[in-house]
Amino acid sequence: MKPIISIITVVFNRVKELEKTIKSVVSQEYPYIDYVVIDGGSTDGTIEVIKKYSDKISYWVSEKDNGIYDAMNKGLKIAKGDYVWFLNAGDEIYSENTLKNIFENSEDSDVYYGDTEYIDETGKSYGTRTLKKPPKKLDWKKFINGMVVSHQSMIIRKDKTVEYDLQYKHCADIDWAIRTFKNCKKITNTNSILSKFLIGGYSKKNIISSNKERYRILRKHFSLPSVWLSHFKLSFEFLKYYFTNKKKLY
Repeated sequence: MKPIISIITVVFNRVKELEKTIKSVVSQEYPYIDYVVIDGGSTDGTIEVIKKYSDKISYWVSEKDNGIYDAMNKGLKIAKGDYVWFLNAGDEIYSENTLKNIFENSEDSDVYYGDTEYIDETGKSYGTRTLKKPPKKLDWKKFINGMVVSHQSMIIRKDKTVEYDLQYKHCADIDWAIRTFKNCKKITNTNSILSKFLIGGYSKKNIISSNKERYRILRKHFSLPSVWLSHFKLSFEFLKYYFTNKKKLY
């Protein structure tokens, strides 16, 4: 029996983006999917889109939550699959045979990871990540450099995952990845693109608070000298790329 993949989509007032995400899930050639949609109480028509595909969704709920990481925790608790894959509104699975290609000859890994393609609202491709390319080999220590693999391009055995720490508002995904990957022994690079990510602007007001929070998280897991070096390097690369690419962060 092939493993069941729980795909978790978190959404709040993203009616324009949600349907593309759902279609990319329900069109998968791999049949063993447990699809979970967690909505934060949308009022823009998102619920109608969810209901349209309700026969393809294993579980969905619409209720107020305490932000994206709280919603993702809800999804983890509901998920019944052997693996979990976060694919939030606006994200898409790269192709119809992505899951089939991974699990048809599965090596029974704790994690499968890959690259992410960046697209705009029209579907135009801007290529894969340029700020951080997925490392050839991945373990928890690699996350000292931030999210070196996009969360939507990591498929992780559910019993290895932990809950998101809700004290973090901007960078809980880094802390989650570090703590989760500490539980993982066999990690497989698929050497392929797993997902598509809808690009957009980045709010300047979040840069300082995000960097402060990221620093706190890394200090919890790594030595002071290594964090200083990593933080300085990442901040420099981020600002350089931000100002030379007119706010589009790929």
